[in-house]
Amino acid sequence: MQQLTAQLEIDFDSEEYKDAYSRINAIVIEGEQEAYENYITLAQMLPDYKDELIRLSKMESRHKKGFEACGRNLKVTPNMEFAQEFFAQLHANFQTAAAEGKVVTCLLIQSLIIECFAIAAYNIYIPVADDFARKITEGVVKDEYSHLNFGEVWLKENFTESKAELEAANRQNLPIVWKMLNQVEDDAHVLAMEKEALVEDFMIQYGEALSNIGFTTRDIMRMSAYGLTAA
Repeated sequence: MQQLTAQLEIDFDSEEYKDAYSRINAIVIEGEQEAYENYITLAQMLPDYKDELIRLSKMESRHKKGFEACGRNLKVTPNMEFAQEFFAQLHANFQTAAAEGKVVTCLLIQSLIIECFAIAAYNIYIPVADDFARKITEGVVKDEYSHLNFGEVWLKENFTESKAELEAANRQNLPIVWKMLNQVEDDAHVLAMEKEALVEDFMIQYGEALSNIGFTTRDIMRMSAYGLTAA
C-alpha cells in the first residue's frame, strides 16, 4: 500500500522528474559501464578467475542495456557527461590501482564500494520506480548481490595478507561515496529517494560485506567513520 501511495504521488511525466531522471538514469548506466570495464580489468589481474569475472562483466553490460531502456521508456535522454564526471574519482583510483597491480584495492572499489552503492540505490529506488523500471531494477539487484559475493569470497580467502591494503583503500575511497551522495541528493529527492535512506542502506550493505570478509565490529566502526570526513 505504501508503495502504491508513493507511486501515485509521483508524476513520472513532469519536467522536474524527467530533468532529475536524466542524471540519475545516466549515473546507473555509467555505473554499469564502469563495472563492465572494471571486471574485464580484474579478469586480466586474476587469470585463475577469468571465466567468472568475464561472466560478471557480461551481466553488467546487460544491466546497462536494461537501464538505457528505462530512460527510453520515459522519453528521457541520459546526461552521460554528468555521470562520467560523477564517477571520475572512483574511476581514476581504480585505474591507478590496476596500473600498480593492486588487486585488493581494485576489488574494494568495484566489488564492495560500487556494488554496495548500486544495491543501496536500487533498493531505495524500487518502491518508487515506474512499473517498467521497477521490473528491470528488481532483476538487476539480484545479480548485484552475486557480484558483491565474488569480492567478499576472494577477500575473505586472502584476508590476512589483504587487510592493510583494504584499510588504506577504504580510507582513500569511502569519503568519495559521501561526496557522490551529496552531489545527487536533490535529484534523488525528486525521485522520492531520500539521502538518509540511501546512506543507511549503503552502510548496512558495506558493513555486512566487511564483516563477511573478516573485519571485527570495532574495525568496521572505525573504517565506516572515514566516510563521515566528507559528509
